[in-house]
Amino acid sequence: MAPTTYTTRSIPRISLANFSNRVDEITKQLVQAAESDGFFSLTDTDITIPEIDAIFATSESFFALPDDVKATVPFTPKNVGWEKRNQVRPSTGVADQKESYQMQFGSNMEGMWVPEDRLPGFKTSAQVFMQKAQSVSEKIMLCFARGLDFEDDFFIKAHDAKRPECQSVLRLLHYFEVDRSAGPLPKSYYRAGAHADWDFFTLLFQRPGQSGLEICPGRENVTAFGMGDRWTKVDFAAGDVVCNIGDLLMSWSDDRFKSTFHRVKATSEPDDYYGPRYSIAFFNQPCADCEIQGPKKKYPLVTGAEFTQAAMNRNYAALQVKKAELGQTVASVVGSTRAIVAGA
Repeated sequence: MAPTTYTTRSIPRISLANFSNRVDEITKQLVQAAESDGFFSLTDTDITIPEIDAIFATSESFFALPDDVKATVPFTPKNVGWEKRNQVRPSTGVADQKESYQMQFGSNMEGMWVPEDRLPGFKTSAQVFMQKAQSVSEKIMLCFARGLDFEDDFFIKAHDAKRPECQSVLRLLHYFEVDRSAGPLPKSYYRAGAHADWDFFTLLFQRPGQSGLEICPGRENVTAFGMGDRWTKVDFAAGDVVCNIGDLLMSWSDDRFKSTFHRVKATSEPDDYYGPRYSIAFFNQPCADCEIQGPKKKYPLVTGAEFTQAAMNRNYAALQVKKAELGQTVASVVGSTRAIVAGA
């Protein structure tokens, strides 16, 4: 791995307060951030700090279960379920040092909820938070639709949480504690290797003080996965939601908006956070039958299913190259290909 060079970047902070009366102002700010940065934070989102704290407590209760219980809802190609050290990034060729549990709104979750008797109230708590994340997302979608000259509800319909085919994902993540006394970590060790999300955009919830998130804006990126470029450590206020543009929105905007590489670094400095790290991501992923093409028609029209498959193929091909560089077999990663495109 190339050594990391850091720089300080200003990350836009956008308030959604009084949304209906400020929608034009908010739209202008979001479009500017999407064009220039690809990464920004949202404040005044109507999701309160106590609600964020509550979903983190719910997340911790899931990950505290024995692995054999979590394994009753294993990760599937439908992009739902639990995985542990199973997501291999093309940027590193090794598994992220984490576990995650992915949930959706629709029919893909049939039989994939952790049993109520093992974790009472978990399903209800998760679904309530998913609806709140969806509500915030729809405000952002309306703004981006106006900024790109689509009908107001265009992107909302493409990510309709009421449809059984909805594929948007709430992902609970647990990055494992690192032993300070164990000495330097391998250079290939990342809690989450560098990647850009393939979805429309992602809402990311984190706990202040649990450091590690870093970004490398796409318009400044010139090396593979930003490994030789300048990175910025991301910090933000309690209650703020970090938002990053995905490849799908980049395509839908005819590359006007740019997706951003991000990662969760390995602990290597005295002031890094070495303890168990939790984050929660909400990925706005398109319904399989929606049609994707920007207003300038820069790219051929594809369906949501075709876009997803292309993302899977692209990431798998990149992973094959990385594995070959490392002299490893790629056969073992076929089952985790969908996890690779799921996000952070």
